[in-house]
Amino acid sequence: DVIRFADHSGDSLILSQKAAAADKKHIIFCGVYFMAECADILTSDDQSVHLPDSEAGCAMADMATREDVERVWRYLQSNTGETIIPVTYINSSAEIKAFVGKNNGIICTSSNASRVFDWAMERGSKILFLPDQFLGMNTALRKGISQDHLFVLKELPDAYRIKRTSVFLWNGYCSVHKCFTPADVTNVRERYPDIRIIVHGECTPEVVQGSDHYGSTSAIIKHITEAEKGSIWAIGTEQHLVRRLQQRFPDKTILPLAENGFQCTTMSMITPESLLAVLEAIQSGSEKHIIRVDNEIKFYAKTALMRMLEL
Repeated sequence: DVIRFADHSGDSLILSQKAAAADKKHIIFCGVYFMAECADILTSDDQSVHLPDSEAGCAMADMATREDVERVWRYLQSNTGETIIPVTYINSSAEIKAFVGKNNGIICTSSNASRVFDWAMERGSKILFLPDQFLGMNTALRKGISQDHLFVLKELPDAYRIKRTSVFLWNGYCSVHKCFTPADVTNVRERYPDIRIIVHGECTPEVVQGSDHYGSTSAIIKHITEAEKGSIWAIGTEQHLVRRLQQRFPDKTILPLAENGFQCTTMSMITPESLLAVLEAIQSGSEKHIIRVDNEIKFYAKTALMRMLEL
């Protein structure tokens, strides 16, 4: 319902870059809070970024607060002489992006996480990955880092674990992608023997390993776009994207990996009605929906973003 009104669609980084390249004074970001923050970080000072619903947050981004991350960072730093490089998924708050930028770290997307891991490992012997444990874990495993050298920060590690660990994973996750299970993979294969399964990198390693392909939202769209007519696919990602692909490719059988699918409740808060409210606010001169990132936070967050964009 909202996409039909948009000038651009895509993932949060692509949209933020398009916003920065636009010559428009007002940018309406039909996404969640961290996405609008990212757009404000990259746009010029004379542009305003508006979010239709300021309550539309991201549970995963909220799982890593600056206070908690700094506490863990100090603990790790005081218990090892090795260099730790902080890496945050772009699905994180501006404060976490700034923390990473201030501590010689970098941001990644689900598309370039593997390249970012290479960058980080060239500069340090350990990585602190925020906030999505599963994207970090899937990327590390794909790079050949064994499970024994990964540590999910459900608690503070002792000296032995710190020494053995190559990648410290924040205990965060996407509430949508965590819902997919290996049983979903088994069930859909039993019903459709010729099916191919593609899932998002935020799914658990067990689901990723049971699938034929995994990757970012852009990668999922590319796979389905290029798939042959008549092919059968199950997709493990947010239900709205699955429905859009079903509508776009009626010549292919496209199914949700889980029978009923899973929706992002906060993305669903962005509606045609909330979009209209922003347009009316802009027309009246109201700043109610404007998202502004503090200048110091913006500086360090942009530093981390630019390191990624320069890869």
